[in-house]
Amino acid sequence: MDQPQRKIIHVDMDAFYASIEQRDHPRFRGRPVVVGGDPDSRGVVAAASYEARKFGIRSAIPCARAAKLCPDAIFVRPRFEVYRQVSRDIREIFFNYTDLVEPLSLDEAYLDVTDNKVGNPSATLVAREIRDRILDQTGLTASAGIAPNKFLAKIASDLNKPNGQAVIPPERVDDFLRELPVGRISGVGPVTERKMEAIGVLTGGDLREKSIDELTARFGKQGQFFFNLARGIDNRPVSPNRIRKSVSAEQTFGNDYKDLNWLRGHLSQIAERVSERLLKSETSGRTITLKVKYDDFEQVTRSRTVDGPTNDPDTILRTANDLLKQTEAGTRKVRLLGIGVSNLDNDPDTGTVPAEAAGQMTLW
Repeated sequence: MDQPQRKIIHVDMDAFYASIEQRDHPRFRGRPVVVGGDPDSRGVVAAASYEARKFGIRSAIPCARAAKLCPDAIFVRPRFEVYRQVSRDIREIFFNYTDLVEPLSLDEAYLDVTDNKVGNPSATLVAREIRDRILDQTGLTASAGIAPNKFLAKIASDLNKPNGQAVIPPERVDDFLRELPVGRISGVGPVTERKMEAIGVLTGGDLREKSIDELTARFGKQGQFFFNLARGIDNRPVSPNRIRKSVSAEQTFGNDYKDLNWLRGHLSQIAERVSERLLKSETSGRTITLKVKYDDFEQVTRSRTVDGPTNDPDTILRTANDLLKQTEAGTRKVRLLGIGVSNLDNDPDTGTVPAEAAGQMTLW
């Protein structure tokens, strides 16, 4: 007997942190709000309101750069306890419709509403009702994507932001993917996108014309993944009990650098990003790993386990700088730096799983 067509919703809160600050501080409403460090610090942007995004401010860019892009921006320190509580309230709304809820972070989640608690056969109407309840109970807006699988639902949730939703029904999947820019496909970052463009792949339709052998030869194991996504195939279930194993961030530089002070400056920014992601996921970790890729693409990693779980940016940076001394950075040019934190306190091998365990991420 055939399984029913899955109905997946991806709910993504609109500028979550910044929207909470605008909600709680009426004087911030309609103004560019940046949640992160001070503009004269080495911190990075955790979130930006839509008013700030008009100036080119995005998450993960340095706060100093954000201040230059918009001198009138209001900089606000993060209030993660408040954000976590609002996230819990939103998650309770989700559970009124299905137990198959897979949080990805505090501000987004997948829901499988194929068989939902309200008995509504229309996932589109379920998504609209969820968004209405979020607005009514929290004063915040959310966007949603509805599709037959997680890959497509996540793309759809971004189509009508903010405060909108979009549906990609099964009969439209082929046409939608044919025109989709290849950079919008999961796993296709800037480097992979350039590699695909070099072989004439600009859209999902172009990608579909490539054989699985050619894709695996060029992209390794990811080739099979890209081959399936180009055909709208994504059988990953919505996994409510999925456990994050690690949190990481990395940066590939436009040029190769040998100057240690320059590299340490960028390592500081990466450590801030990792710390914010750990806080956003309500977790901390014991093992810190530094990743270095030299100009000839040789890659090395160095790891250290600290005394106790941490999500403190200074601890992460201090450890990463110590690990940097164990590499040839400074005598060889470096094209990429990355920091990962694993051995997390939501790992069943090392600690208990919090009720708000987030979606799994690979270390790199």
